[in-house]
Amino acid sequence: MSNLYNGFFPSLEKFNYRIWLAGAFVSDIGTWVQRTAQSWLVLTILTDHSATAIGTVTSLQFGPQLFLVAWTGYVADHFDHRKILICTQATMGLLALTIGALIVSGFVQFWHVLVFAALLGSVSAFDAPVRQIFAGELVGDTHLANAVALNSASFYAARLIGPAVAGLIIAEFGTGWAFLINGASFGAVVTSIFFLRLGDLRMHALASRKRASVTEGFRYILSRPDLKAVLVMLFLVGTFGLNFSIYIPTMAVGIFHAGAREYGLLTASMAVGTVTGALLSAGRSNPSFRTLVGGSSIFGLGCTLAALAPSTYTFAAALFIIGIAILILTNTSNSLMQLSTEPAMRGRVMASIGAAYGGTPIGAPIVGRVADHLGPRWALGVAAASGFGAVIVGMYILLRKHRAG
Repeated sequence: MSNLYNGFFPSLEKFNYRIWLAGAFVSDIGTWVQRTAQSWLVLTILTDHSATAIGTVTSLQFGPQLFLVAWTGYVADHFDHRKILICTQATMGLLALTIGALIVSGFVQFWHVLVFAALLGSVSAFDAPVRQIFAGELVGDTHLANAVALNSASFYAARLIGPAVAGLIIAEFGTGWAFLINGASFGAVVTSIFFLRLGDLRMHALASRKRASVTEGFRYILSRPDLKAVLVMLFLVGTFGLNFSIYIPTMAVGIFHAGAREYGLLTASMAVGTVTGALLSAGRSNPSFRTLVGGSSIFGLGCTLAALAPSTYTFAAALFIIGIAILILTNTSNSLMQLSTEPAMRGRVMASIGAAYGGTPIGAPIVGRVADHLGPRWALGVAAASGFGAVIVGMYILLRKHRAG
């Protein structure tokens, strides 16, 4: 087992990381249980099968990462990360328990879900950059890339489990209990934080509080062509590529005339790909810009194959490839930006990643209109173009570095 730790999972040698990962895995399962239940609640109980309503909830939940980026990065760089995580995780748990109680009691209305999504998205926006930085404090910069990859593997493994658990809970006990169980699952993360050995944490020095600290992060990123390029690449893929809640069902129903069983296969295929990509990333200790460009190329190629897929099974195979590419992109960009950034600036830089992915609610309506008017295959063509566009940006930076010597 020690050889496995040293070779492929060195982060697991650290007691603090093992405790954190266990708590996070339990909570991640709860998160996917809640996400599944939330869509079911809006679609079948609070509205008459309104996809627009689900889109509105999604925008409110993920939009704050884009609009609060300056403040979320500031907080991540200036305040104790352990205390922030205790506050954010406890708050998200309390929100889930509150909406769950409203559902179980029969008082829930659609506007409650909208308010819940906005509040959850706002708290998550402060939580996300801190969680990313905290991985480095648990294992140190040497094993940061491995820890980031294992975090992703845990999150997407939970994605395989959570929806199935949600289905059982909804069928047996009702939608509200899925929210209540997720609320309770946050206790696993909070408990794990209290069990950490504080003396083993590799705490980074916090940034000094001074006037213009909020905008300092933007100036720092603008002075770094490599960071700007990574963010542009992520914005292209995040805005126009990561809309698989649209691509998969429209292809399944509109092109392949598939049923629920085939739809489940397609969703699972992509999830397995993401877990595979996370595990492949775990074996790489030195993230590079070339890997990021390679991941973008694979993403563009995978989306092209998906758009041209002649059957459900070939489409599933393409989704598996896309899942691998997505995790290569996300893990490499996360590790690369942290390791190439001054510790006191990491929070603001990592918050900018969330903002780059925050373009998804912008791209979703555009991709949806393409799918409605030109067909799902053309919508996937947009996703492929986003991947190849990211490749062009990345190649430009690589050529500049080559010419500079």
